[in-house]
Amino acid sequence: MKEYQVVLIDKKLRNEGEISDSFFLENANCLTDFVSPWNRDPISKVEFRALWDFENLYFSFRVFDTDIYIDEKDNSVDSIGNSDRVELFFRANDSLNPYYCLEMDTSARLMDFEARPDKVFDFDWKWPKEDLSINASKDEISFTVKGSISIKSLKELNLLQNNKIETGVFRAKFSKTESQNYEPTWISWVNPNTETPNFHIASSFGTFILME
Repeated sequence: MKEYQVVLIDKKLRNEGEISDSFFLENANCLTDFVSPWNRDPISKVEFRALWDFENLYFSFRVFDTDIYIDEKDNSVDSIGNSDRVELFFRANDSLNPYYCLEMDTSARLMDFEARPDKVFDFDWKWPKEDLSINASKDEISFTVKGSISIKSLKELNLLQNNKIETGVFRAKFSKTESQNYEPTWISWVNPNTETPNFHIASSFGTFILME
């Protein structure tokens, strides 16, 4: 499995609340080896960074793309599911029974749900609000989605074991076709080696190692 080392920071060194982009840049390892195995077109660069401090796991996606599509008809699962977004999946083991999904669009809208094998999704399940924070921003060359997840919630869901979290890191990019419809390009940290796009499979996960 691919591995990503999450750097430990002293919580006294960070400002209360949100961690700045510059703090991520200066302190976190940068993950950039994303692929789209089912599409030969070039993909925009994605930079993923994470840090932790015994209380929270902090994450940041920076995507170098300004051609963003958001389905704004409402804030439903369908609307977020039809928008450019980034995603984190977490599992206890490769049985995927269950696993948990956080799908976040460029307006910081969240689609969070519990899932089981064969794409059985429970959209009534929600990550506890007090244990999750997300925000988003844009600049002239990119968009950023970042946030924090409490270590307590990861432990309660049995997702943090021996300082390791089995994690999928993904992006969905929507582009207009000749027929004027928007179709997704699926982008993953780990190549799941499937004939058609599928993140909801054991082979799409890698491992985050929380360093001490």
